[in-house]
Amino acid sequence: MVPFAGWEMPVQYEGIIPENKAVREKLGVFDISHMGQVFVSSETVGAAAGWLDSILTNNVARLDVGQGQYTLLLNETGGVIDDLIVYRQTDIDYFLVVNASMVDEDVEWMQAKLPESGVTLVNRSADFAGLAVQGPAAATAFQTMFGESARLPERFSMATITTPDGDVIICRTGYTGEDGFELFCDAASGPNWWQHCTTAGATPVGLGARDSLRLEKCYPLNGNDLSPDRTPLEAGLAFAVDLHKPEFVGRESLIRQKTKGLHRRLVAIKQIGKSPPPRPGYLVLSGDEEVGTLSSGGVSPNLGCGISMAYITSGHNKPGTPLDIEIRGKRFPAEVVKKPFI
Repeated sequence: MVPFAGWEMPVQYEGIIPENKAVREKLGVFDISHMGQVFVSSETVGAAAGWLDSILTNNVARLDVGQGQYTLLLNETGGVIDDLIVYRQTDIDYFLVVNASMVDEDVEWMQAKLPESGVTLVNRSADFAGLAVQGPAAATAFQTMFGESARLPERFSMATITTPDGDVIICRTGYTGEDGFELFCDAASGPNWWQHCTTAGATPVGLGARDSLRLEKCYPLNGNDLSPDRTPLEAGLAFAVDLHKPEFVGRESLIRQKTKGLHRRLVAIKQIGKSPPPRPGYLVLSGDEEVGTLSSGGVSPNLGCGISMAYITSGHNKPGTPLDIEIRGKRFPAEVVKKPFI
């Protein structure tokens, strides 16, 4: 157990490698009760969507009831405050899932942007427990837990299901690259739902395997790969940015950056040959030139080698480019590769 964003979180149960394998080959369950749950509503149709579109990068107005999308909250210079997922629950209600370490900051920032009337924001993070069920057997486990007649939402969609243990919100996304769903329930019911998940065949998975799983798929981690001095364009997240919207916080900065061209990009780097594990903060070199610093890094259980991500300057960030990682005063060969690693 380790401190994480004000919580005590499990690094591992059985071990990082078997937990990673369980998710890739069958099924794992993560306790994500530390994540934040924020609800936004409006008195009239379109008001909440319009306000959310003014502060988020993606196009909320395009969402149908039940649909969700990955999006970002930016500062005025286009840097990332947080990445999150927003779901449209009804015509006037929206559900946001935000990163644990950013709940208070996100809520404070959004509340400062609220209009004087017509839109409300409620932070209900303390009311919910959350579980992420991930792996090829996720759909089967869902039927085991909720019955043959229950319908698992489509990818990036959500639904509310009434059960003997209370209503639960089911969202079909994930942070591993595998099929799966998130289950948000009343906090007091969390232990019961954890038991339901393990009974349905899910292996408990901790933060260690969660990090290796997301890194293998090149999913960015806020605070490491995403930060207030990095833009979503540099991070390769242009798919979650709608520059055709008339306005949102940070838009003008992104347009200027796109027009001028990007001077650095977040790339995937794979170690060549035997080396110690790459870690965040290690220097990346091309010859005698420092071209970046690792933002994420570790050993891939599936590839059996070191993998990492870093913002690398232009001229050195294309796949196939040879680089060196400085680890404990020594240089180890690496190469820029196409995302994702697997």
